[in-house]
Amino acid sequence: MIEASWKEITFTPNFPLGTSKGVLTGRTAWFLSAWRRDRPDVRGTGEVALFPGHSKEFPADVRLKLLELCRNTTDWERRLKDDLVHVPGVRFAVEQCLRDLAAGGSKVLFPSEFTLGRRGIPINGLVWMGDKATMHQRIQAQLAKGNRCLKMKIGAIGVEEEMDLLAEVRSQYGPDELTLRVDANGAFNFGNVMPVLERLAALHVESIEQPLPPGLYETMAEVCAKSPLPIALDEDLIGLNTREAKLDLLEHVRPHFVVIKPSLVGGWAAAQEWIDLAQQRSIGWWITSALESNIGLNAIAQWTATLDVRRPQGLGTGLLYTDNIPSPLSLEGTELRYRPEREWDLDRILAGK
Repeated sequence: MIEASWKEITFTPNFPLGTSKGVLTGRTAWFLSAWRRDRPDVRGTGEVALFPGHSKEFPADVRLKLLELCRNTTDWERRLKDDLVHVPGVRFAVEQCLRDLAAGGSKVLFPSEFTLGRRGIPINGLVWMGDKATMHQRIQAQLAKGNRCLKMKIGAIGVEEEMDLLAEVRSQYGPDELTLRVDANGAFNFGNVMPVLERLAALHVESIEQPLPPGLYETMAEVCAKSPLPIALDEDLIGLNTREAKLDLLEHVRPHFVVIKPSLVGGWAAAQEWIDLAQQRSIGWWITSALESNIGLNAIAQWTATLDVRRPQGLGTGLLYTDNIPSPLSLEGTELRYRPEREWDLDRILAGK
């Protein structure tokens, strides 16, 4: 018999996390723990990580569903394919929790060369929004680490200043030396996006994520068809929780890439479905974290490592918090690595449970 409990924790970023949707100064996550009655010290753990402004779930939805799950633990496997499909963050936490419990609470969810510490996952360097001077400093810091794939958030401080920053970087490194990505988080509209895309293409930017707000399928399809640089869909994937809905988006809009956040699309099974459908249509993809703590990031990274990725992934968020969960995850240069000699410290999650 499985028993379960949950806990809500707010993490503090090292600096305000700016996007075109606003600034995050704290990040709340929910942790689901499960154990067998005859072995209460062996606990599986999963994280619900909502992204304000992007997730379709609300904190009240999460709390209600976690209360239900902890009251009745007999049918979790069935619910993964039933009602939990519509609360993707909770669904992913249940996936993690059950797999970790089966792994003896070790957090080694997908044993691989990655979890043995022999191989890292290539990542992009993420440049958060700020004023122009701050973003310049962040870009140079990423370059100093050796990153040769940068993703810069755009759409908040003004197109001219953002273009100046990108042009400066491109003057230092050509397209063969440095890959540039930008993420607009839906900051533009059909009336102003094409001149921006043309200027980005002139700077040999690899791709732009979500140039328009999600849900504008007709308009986004036209932009994808006419854009001089590849379009990657991100927020448009969130809330499409059935195979039919995913097919409709990919067939109708025809993006060049999809950016898959397991925490927001419903976990490993849902993310794999996106990959399979995209690959069948020659659409590229990469995996991105969604500001999870190290619990959720570990779950995403270990699964990503099994995909044998070569393209830089968006998994470099482990150092964002002053009070993250101590873990074996380590950012080393241009890679995310797992150091098995380092121990997990779950006291903050399990205290009082």
